[in-house]
Amino acid sequence: MINKTEPKLETIYALLDEIVDQTIAPSADRLDREKIFPKANMQELAVKGLNGILLPEHLGGLHAGFKAFSIVAEKIASHCPSTGLVYTMHVEAADAIYRFGTKEQQEKWLKPVQEGYFGTTSTSERTSGGRYWINTSRAKRTPDGYELNLEKSFTTSSGFADFYIVQTGSPDASTTDDISYFIIEGTNPGLSYGSWDALGVRGNHSSSLTLNSVQVPKENLLGSEGSGRAIVETSIAYLLGLGSVWTGLAGGIIDIVTEYVKRNHHHDVGKSLGDYQVIRSLLAKAVIKHKGLTAWLNQLRDKIDQQFKNGSGKLSIATQQDLLSFKIYASDTVNEIAQIAMDITGGYGYKIGKLERFYRDARAGIVMGPSNNLAREILANQLIGISDDLWGETS
Repeated sequence: MINKTEPKLETIYALLDEIVDQTIAPSADRLDREKIFPKANMQELAVKGLNGILLPEHLGGLHAGFKAFSIVAEKIASHCPSTGLVYTMHVEAADAIYRFGTKEQQEKWLKPVQEGYFGTTSTSERTSGGRYWINTSRAKRTPDGYELNLEKSFTTSSGFADFYIVQTGSPDASTTDDISYFIIEGTNPGLSYGSWDALGVRGNHSSSLTLNSVQVPKENLLGSEGSGRAIVETSIAYLLGLGSVWTGLAGGIIDIVTEYVKRNHHHDVGKSLGDYQVIRSLLAKAVIKHKGLTAWLNQLRDKIDQQFKNGSGKLSIATQQDLLSFKIYASDTVNEIAQIAMDITGGYGYKIGKLERFYRDARAGIVMGPSNNLAREILANQLIGISDDLWGETS
């Protein structure tokens, strides 16, 4: 649930309602069917200033905080999870440049965001599986900067982003945590992209990204060589965005199935679906699960903003664990709600349509890095004191 009593949030909510109702919701089914990248949606979000939601005013942003970002991702995903994920990855990329970039990088890459310029992060490699923060590739130094030859396995907005924040091993790296980030122009001739054929979220184009002899000037190194570990470990937008997207999707499923129960009747016996106890019980079960999700999300995003307002600039260990826990819980729960909705709607839900699309979209949350099985292992290792190191070998 969204608290509309805060003036900035109330304004954002009004802007968001307009974009969702007029642009995002009407196009969502077509984006899925035809695998269309939601660039028009990103352009509309930029027009309203929402693509700079975490950025300060002097860079053209709203400086609205992580709660506002979460609200936007949640609302978008209640109609189009593909756009919600594209938006999340853009906000993460822009936030990384803002937190770790030089003044010149911020001016060059972030000021155009409000004109529709958007980016994404590119991290995961096939050789390290779900541990997207581990790279076997290495950057190579050149007289003018760096050369990158590598392939990323899943990059949201691949082929469509205006800039990519690419993670790879530092040139002389001997350990897994010696990584560096580079800002790559989307028009770089050394970039090529794979196709995106997926079960769900078919509009977000999370295909492979190949960098072939890509020349990167020194001024496009984000932070210093080897500072990538800090970028990974202080990232908030990614996990918060994922949790918000799956919470929003759960809400969208609840809306569909509730309306279905209200309007459908079995004329042969003179009963509405709501007259059946089993249907009412299933609906209540789904609604209760969604209320649990939203309650935790509200608490989590309030806690994150509060910790930043206190000037710490980073999250407590407990809040970092909550972020990871919520990613697991949200993606598991949206799948449970999707299954309940399918049980309630039967053949109607199984037919190609909005609920069928949402059912497929929900599956992505379980495997999206870190996959839920891997995330539970990481969390458990931390909780019982085996290891809090993301960079070593996992069992």
